[in-house]
Amino acid sequence: MGGSGGGYYGGGSSSGSYPDKIRETEKNAQNDQFETSVNSLLSDELKSYNDRDTTTIRDILDTITNDLGNKIEGTLDLLFGGSVAKHTYIDGLSDVDALVLLDRSDLADKNPNQLRNLLAKELRERYGADSVSVGQLAVTVEIKGHSVQLLPALRDGTAFKISKASGKDWSRVRPQNFANLLSSVNKSMNGSLVPLIKLAKSIVSKFPEKRQLTGYHIESLAVKIFRNYDGPKTYKTVLNHFFEKSSEYVKNPIKDSTGQSVHVDDYLGSSNSLQRRTISNELARISRKMNNANGARSSDAWKSIVGDS
Repeated sequence: MGGSGGGYYGGGSSSGSYPDKIRETEKNAQNDQFETSVNSLLSDELKSYNDRDTTTIRDILDTITNDLGNKIEGTLDLLFGGSVAKHTYIDGLSDVDALVLLDRSDLADKNPNQLRNLLAKELRERYGADSVSVGQLAVTVEIKGHSVQLLPALRDGTAFKISKASGKDWSRVRPQNFANLLSSVNKSMNGSLVPLIKLAKSIVSKFPEKRQLTGYHIESLAVKIFRNYDGPKTYKTVLNHFFEKSSEYVKNPIKDSTGQSVHVDDYLGSSNSLQRRTISNELARISRKMNNANGARSSDAWKSIVGDS
């Protein structure tokens, strides 16, 4: 009888695992639904500044090059994203459609602001005053219903001079070096790196101004973080991973791959400086908010992170 009883309870234990399996299946379904919901939210956010016809933009760049004639040497097309939602201190190389190369001796002593205004003047003469606006770094022109961002550049030997993030002084760069590196990592990420950069910039733009990162710094952090990344490549996962890792990486200088400076983030001072630690805390705060949203499986919490403040 004792043996029979033991067999009975053993069978009960086995059948008792069935509700556990049901609960696990339901939990997995809820997790999948949450992942899909957040990735759809991020995709919609990207559409607000990512709906661009790159073929048309390239044709417009060719038109500008022809229309400006001998006023410019030509353009160096970048075309990573261009015209993101926020043209502020966070702009970077991957936000620019093209460098407009100016190879004229009479411009050698001009500062970046003068060069932007000169390019804007040439563009206004051809496309109208209302079609051209001058930003802190670049000149934006509206043509055929498209906004195109152009960054004036002066040839400097084998490199170029472009405006620093401040908009006042020159940086000597080899932008194609960074362009090639970013393209390579973006390809290895199945095209998710550039969207990640855009989403990260949008979030960082809501930080207090003194705690923001330059666009080029965000781009360089993203390349560093994902250069050898082999995890999931959904928008939600890579954005979460970026803020988790960047809160640590921002504490130390990143070597500049364009020749712009010794480091891309000299403006933050030496390793573990007060400004670096302050910005690290901002990035870590976003990482915690994302983790809390994940724990609660709250799409609304994610919306508050990426949406307008």
